[in-house]
Amino acid sequence: MTQTVSEPRLAGAGMLSRQRGLDLLRNGNLLVIFLLLCVVAAVLAPEFLTARNIANLLQQSSLTGIVAVGMTLVILTAGIDLSVGSTAAFAGMLVAVLISDGLDPLLAIMLTLAAGASAGALMGGLSAYLALPSFMVTLAGLTSIRGLTYLLTGGTPAGGDLGEGFQLLGGGFIGYVPIVGLIFIGVTVVAALVLRGTTFGEYVYATGSNREAARLSGLPVRAVTTAVFAISGLLAALAGILLTSRLTIGQPTAFSGLELDAIAAVVLGGTNLFGGRGKIFGTFVAVLLLSVLKNLFNLVGLSSFFQMLVTGLILVAALILNRILENRGDHA
Repeated sequence: MTQTVSEPRLAGAGMLSRQRGLDLLRNGNLLVIFLLLCVVAAVLAPEFLTARNIANLLQQSSLTGIVAVGMTLVILTAGIDLSVGSTAAFAGMLVAVLISDGLDPLLAIMLTLAAGASAGALMGGLSAYLALPSFMVTLAGLTSIRGLTYLLTGGTPAGGDLGEGFQLLGGGFIGYVPIVGLIFIGVTVVAALVLRGTTFGEYVYATGSNREAARLSGLPVRAVTTAVFAISGLLAALAGILLTSRLTIGQPTAFSGLELDAIAAVVLGGTNLFGGRGKIFGTFVAVLLLSVLKNLFNLVGLSSFFQMLVTGLILVAALILNRILENRGDHA
């Protein structure tokens, strides 16, 4: 006696299979694009695959990547942090001033990181506890922190001889691998583990998915919001310290537009601007993809204006693709 599978069961299995396929495509499409772009870059510019160029690419993308990791946490809670560029510039100047004044480099780094985290916590706390839009709070932070950066030294660069040990952080290598690249990878791994393996990570997703429902469920929504902004400020300060380490000087004009690059990487990586959905890995791949794209343009000699145009078009195309996949997933 043969048994037949009912049509509803077949339909259900087909829907489940399509949903899994869409999930795989949605989660893996950026990685596929990145790998294809690397192949194209290797064909168009043979020097792309040289160890020196790859090391340079990783070094250049790491600072934006570190900041983008913090931005991912903020956006997952349905917030936005426009102050990261100013915070990074301030941190770069502050650590240079402290070390130049004779402070121990390690202590200078710790104080600078604490200053960045405090600035982020202040803005996150204002947004969370006073119910102020994070866009406006951090926009004010963008302006005021940049002004404070100029006030540190009257708008002139700071630093000079900051010590060989400090300079290794941003400019040193282990073999062909830049130390700053290892720091970027380490920050990415830690953030991914925190998001996916801790209660705090669950709170971040819950806050971004439905803030009011999370609050009514007893979750510490305001504390979580303050914490992710503090982390964003901390990582922005880390990026500022690393740039000063590499350049051996603090520049008050540094990191102009960094917040836009970080947000672009986060959105391109698949994180929902309205919160609740996204992955650190997506941001990591997006940062590398944008860096490879710029590197390819430089290798083939395209102008910076064309680079801006193509990068913007790719970002829009990625957003459209993600929205199409999301809509199909909702109707599957």
